[in-house]
Amino acid sequence: MTVWPSLAATAYGRWWGRRFANPLGLTLCGVPITIGRLMALVSIPAILPLYFYMLIPKLPCIVFGIHNAGCRRYRLTNRRVLVEQAFGGGEQQGVALDGFDAVEVEVLPGQAWYPAGDLVFYQGPAETFRLCGVPHPAAFQQTCLKVQQGYVGVLQTCSASGCNERVLAADRLD
Repeated sequence: MTVWPSLAATAYGRWWGRRFANPLGLTLCGVPITIGRLMALVSIPAILPLYFYMLIPKLPCIVFGIHNAGCRRYRLTNRRVLVEQAFGGGEQQGVALDGFDAVEVEVLPGQAWYPAGDLVFYQGPAETFRLCGVPHPAAFQQTCLKVQQGYVGVLQTCSASGCNERVLAADRLD
């Protein structure tokens, strides 16, 4: 499963999200006209550069091949949760599925408007990993927990039944 972070992953995007969430306004012919919605409309020229910055994998142009650190994706595999540079740029960071036992959603100010949130991975009481600005984080959270439970269950079953240790060691490396 692959998820691309929303604008809520950046401080600038969250700043705009707090402004867009302003509910003050009125309703005309069933259409709510709020200060936040008007700000969203007016801010399009200011927010578009950030949007394209997060989508373009190489800057300033493809010829020079300078990787854009802002263009990344979150990927759940059958062994890890990864933050990757988009389009073949490589892994930036990750956590193995047996490296956490709980995942919580933390919605920072300004992320609710998008709707997005941070996924925080815990091993006991310690935070081990964080994915910022995940769109619709509850769905990705549930998928991560289901895959993690299956992976840990297989590891426990395999170690209890005496599976080949080389297979288990190779499995943890990928």
